[in-house]
Amino acid sequence: MHILGVFTPQDHSLTLTQIAERTGMYKSTVLRLAESLMRAQYLVRISDGSYQIGPKPLQLGSIFQRQFRSSEFVPPVLRELVAQLGESASYYVPVQNGRICLHRVDAPRMIRDAVREGDWRPLENGAAGTILMAFRGDPGDRLDRVRQEFWAASLGNEVDPELAAVSVPVFGHDGKIAGALSISGPRYRLEEHGTRSFVPALLAAARQLSAQFGADTSMYPAS
Repeated sequence: MHILGVFTPQDHSLTLTQIAERTGMYKSTVLRLAESLMRAQYLVRISDGSYQIGPKPLQLGSIFQRQFRSSEFVPPVLRELVAQLGESASYYVPVQNGRICLHRVDAPRMIRDAVREGDWRPLENGAAGTILMAFRGDPGDRLDRVRQEFWAASLGNEVDPELAAVSVPVFGHDGKIAGALSISGPRYRLEEHGTRSFVPALLAAARQLSAQFGADTSMYPAS
């Protein structure tokens, strides 16, 4: 598995020496393991003697895609965020030129924002919409900054003057934006803590979800 893991999307193929350098293994060990991986179709050797990923991982990826259900992964992460941050957590996905709340866990507080699973919102307002626009590649100075910082906030000036939200991106196996993970609540509570204070926990949760979705999580900023 370590040998397979050193291949990147930028690699056309890797030589025995390159694999040994990246894994820290002896060439003799890599050669022996590569023979086993080729027999199982995880690796193939091309005409110049270097190695490429074989067809077996693609078959397994197809099985993963058919079996995958976001309802098995997202709600537990939302519940953990609610317990950790004390505010409601939502997961939005892009749909019909807007965004829809696919999963939601309410905070156990009397005063909170009213968002339900299935609620549709335009992309042009709210932290989650900003994230979805930024990471699908929409132009703009503000979106450039969001792409650099990996989070966005809305403080009552986009959806409701009394509400606020903080959101971060979640990626799919293809490296494209899959959804936006958000916490939201009364503006005064989020401003009291400082919106940036919620970002580390959100990014950790988004990184976890992206890994479960099959994404390369090295794109996230260091903790």
